[in-house]
Amino acid sequence: MNSISSKSLWQIAIEKFKRSKTGMLSFWYIILCGFTAIFCYVLAPDNSNSANQMHLEIHSKSPGFSVQMLSVPSEVESQQSWFSIFINGKKNTATEIPIQSYSIKNNQLEVIKYADGLPKEFPASYEKYIQQKTFYFGTDKYGRDLLSRLLIGARISFFIGFIAVFISLLIGIPIGAIAGYFGGKVDNFIMWIINITWSIPTLLLVIAITLALGKGFWQVFIAVGLTMWVEVARVVRGQVITTKQQQYVEAAKALGFSDFRIIFKHILPNILAPIIVISAANFAAAILIESGLSFLGIGAQPPTPSWGAMIKNHYNYIILGKPFLALIPGLAIMSLVMAFMLIGNTLRDALDVKA
Repeated sequence: MNSISSKSLWQIAIEKFKRSKTGMLSFWYIILCGFTAIFCYVLAPDNSNSANQMHLEIHSKSPGFSVQMLSVPSEVESQQSWFSIFINGKKNTATEIPIQSYSIKNNQLEVIKYADGLPKEFPASYEKYIQQKTFYFGTDKYGRDLLSRLLIGARISFFIGFIAVFISLLIGIPIGAIAGYFGGKVDNFIMWIINITWSIPTLLLVIAITLALGKGFWQVFIAVGLTMWVEVARVVRGQVITTKQQQYVEAAKALGFSDFRIIFKHILPNILAPIIVISAANFAAAILIESGLSFLGIGAQPPTPSWGAMIKNHYNYIILGKPFLALIPGLAIMSLVMAFMLIGNTLRDALDVKA
């Protein structure tokens, strides 16, 4: 007997997605950014908390700048677990001093400081604390490693997308499904709330929520999520209105299934495709909103690195001969947002049942 194999619509969609070069490239780039966001303190050359090790003597240096660095150990030992270092970085108690050169004289380590060229003496045993340090993306205006702050800043820009999209789905899907399924006065009331929220400029609403909740890391995540649910609710409502006319929904009603079961076990699983597409677009929008808030100074607060805040601190360097200080984080934002937009377009084509 010949076995007839049939593929589900999801299998066909996955195969169509894999055939798209831009979609797969965007997918792997997003995976790379996610890996970087999770393991940022492992990958960053400066794994101190928020990569906030300042060296004012070597501020605004070009990419590839290299200098000898003396790390003067502190008498106070900092006890940290590996999990604490993984999440928040290392509590760096050592003092780093950029030097031009060093030599051993009379059992003393004599270093020539980078800042003023003056000598300074340390115990000879400190020679082992001298190492060559390279700043691959240069240093910012405070002499901090730009690459380290860029990697750690990816955690905020990446995770705000996840949390904001999760909050928007958590609120938008039930509200949109209830409005589309029941219709009538329930639908009119919910649409009235949606239209009012929709009419307020997104950035203005986020600023108001942020000011009400306070400035900070998690407050921005919540504020962005609370402003994005309306788009999800509108999409879900429209899909539910169309889907509830299908025969399998009528059959479920005839069998006496509850409205809750019909909505969440019969209708919603069949309208996941547009929800996935709108989630990818919202992910990109959340990154842009967070960057805009950080640029305005009401996002993640210093010294926590954020791509938007990095642009804010260095945008004037574009005309001062150091454009890389603003362009590098700007390119990071652009590339991640473009990856989510491209993967959204690819998902839209792959999940198109009619095609």
